[in-house]
Amino acid sequence: MTDKRIVIAGGHGQIAQHLTQVLTANGDRAVSLIRNSDHIDAVTALGALPQVIDLESASVDDVAAVLEGADAVVFAAGAGPDSGPERKDTVDRAGAVLLADAAEKAGVSRYVLISSFGAGEPVAEDLDAGWKAYIEAKTAAEDNVSARSGLHWTILRPGKLTDEDPTGSVSLTEPPLDPGEVTRADVAAVIAQLLDTGSAVHKTLMLTSGSKSIVSAVDALG
Repeated sequence: MTDKRIVIAGGHGQIAQHLTQVLTANGDRAVSLIRNSDHIDAVTALGALPQVIDLESASVDDVAAVLEGADAVVFAAGAGPDSGPERKDTVDRAGAVLLADAAEKAGVSRYVLISSFGAGEPVAEDLDAGWKAYIEAKTAAEDNVSARSGLHWTILRPGKLTDEDPTGSVSLTEPPLDPGEVTRADVAAVIAQLLDTGSAVHKTLMLTSGSKSIVSAVDALG
């Protein structure tokens, strides 16, 4: 199934850019939510329709307005590794919650949340403060989104992200899964396949590089 309208929060991020390219190649329409108007040309060049909106200051109504008519939303935003605990909360947690609120208001049921290995698990006290804040924010976002029966949510927890070329081969399963790496391009390809098939509704998935083709790995989820 193609010709879908997919809204990507954090549209200038690296996974989002890969996803835009995959969706565009498949005949779908990517709508990129970006905070910085300087990124308009970059996402447009990839085939996306840019929408400038700041998830840290926008209202539910603001976001719902740009979600109207969408077939799915993807939360790919992040405060970034150099941000402090406060922004990890306002972006990685609150941004994901805002997008879910807006999706429900706009009548968009399909929601994919990009999370991380480590989310949903106890956080060791000796962890780096920035990483601890990030994992706590992601866990809180997961808890909020997964409690929504009205959303056809999927939570995707990739392993350590790399910028290598896509491999097309992954390990994709409900927890647990041994830690590992995965390319950002493969993460994007998995998301595109999940959106295309409608698979893994109300499932939390772990993702690393592996031996199964992406199509086979998604098909095996049922």
